[in-house]
Amino acid sequence: MVIDPTLDRLIVELPKAELHVHIEGTLEPEAMFAMAARNGVTLPWSTLDEVRAAYDFTDLQSFLDVYYLGAAALVTSRDFDELMWAYLERAAADGVRHAEIFFDPQTHTHRGIGFDVFVPGFEAAMARAEERFGITSDLIMCFVRHLPPEDAMETLTAAVPHLGSILGVGLDSSEVGFPPEPWAAVYREARSHGLRAVAHAGEEGPPEYVRAALDVLEAERIDHGVRSLEDPSLVARLRDDRIPLTVCPLSNLRLKVVDEMAEHPMRRLMDEGLLVCVNSDDPAYFGGYVADNYRALVEGLGFGRREIVALARNSISASFLSDQRKTDLLAEIDDLAGYG
Repeated sequence: MVIDPTLDRLIVELPKAELHVHIEGTLEPEAMFAMAARNGVTLPWSTLDEVRAAYDFTDLQSFLDVYYLGAAALVTSRDFDELMWAYLERAAADGVRHAEIFFDPQTHTHRGIGFDVFVPGFEAAMARAEERFGITSDLIMCFVRHLPPEDAMETLTAAVPHLGSILGVGLDSSEVGFPPEPWAAVYREARSHGLRAVAHAGEEGPPEYVRAALDVLEAERIDHGVRSLEDPSLVARLRDDRIPLTVCPLSNLRLKVVDEMAEHPMRRLMDEGLLVCVNSDDPAYFGGYVADNYRALVEGLGFGRREIVALARNSISASFLSDQRKTDLLAEIDDLAGYG
């Protein structure tokens, strides 16, 4: 399907927020290969073509295997600065005006790379991107499920001197077999520091994981959440409480949550009145940044102007921006869409 140029231009021009993107998942093969060479890091692949081929994975676990191996190339503050800058430059070109960006500190601290290395790198790029492109951004620190909750608590303790640069906490990595409940204590401690709470749930895991994220972790936003549709009472709760779902269409396709985009549940989620928005997840691995994910919904589900504008509005409403900034960005969307 060829997207109408007017609609494609709208996709790019609409102000939007991206609320589900892992900064380590924006590491393009070329950047990984170059950083590894610069830092003397030996990767399992000897050529750039082999690195590119490794990005052709088959499921969530095989993706994560490549993801964590590739992260070894990130060593210095310069690396984290370059990684963040490359993402924000690309996001701004897609019309992203605000991003709430996940990072996985345990992926780095377990390699001896501390908060005093990656946080300043991130901050430097975020400040430059705001000055140059007008894109604002915040950091959300994710705990990885395949490591014990006690390790997450140690990570939170290590993060305390840097919490002025961190907006919230999340929970990611392998979902099946790792329900949210064991992370209740670290989430409680995070909230005591004033951090916001989100969590991955209901991607590969069942609707019960979404309920636990809400009830036990007190998550304010659910990352993925597409399997919530299997539980009508949960759908009603998400709708009534206006709990956002940060949905990632191309990720869902690449990780076999759906076999083809025509089967994606985004239209049904919207028809149910849920506060869903479009995000890129790990765009270097999943075949597209945020505008590409909007385009995938146009091509696969026949979305038009009305749905695209609604999703852009939802992304702003689902963010942790101030009420005034939300009002301003929503007004911009309405003006651009001709609703003003």
